[in-house]
Amino acid sequence: MNQIYTAVIKQDANWWIGWIEEVPGVNCQESTREALLKSLRETLIEAIELNRTDALDAVGKLFEELPIAV
Repeated sequence: MNQIYTAVIKQDANWWIGWIEEVPGVNCQESTREALLKSLRETLIEAIELNRTDALDAVGKLFEELPIAV
């Protein structure tokens, strides 16, 4: 399942800075727009994987995973 997230980006002097609206803590700073978008994508993937790992570690052995559409 592919999900779409929203990157909010802007140039600030010589730097490009950006955030992912839907995921707190996913923010990056790079010297080019292209590098920023790549960094945001990589950081978002890492954050989702870490959150998933944490959730599965916390739930124990007997659980059910269900997709939820919003």
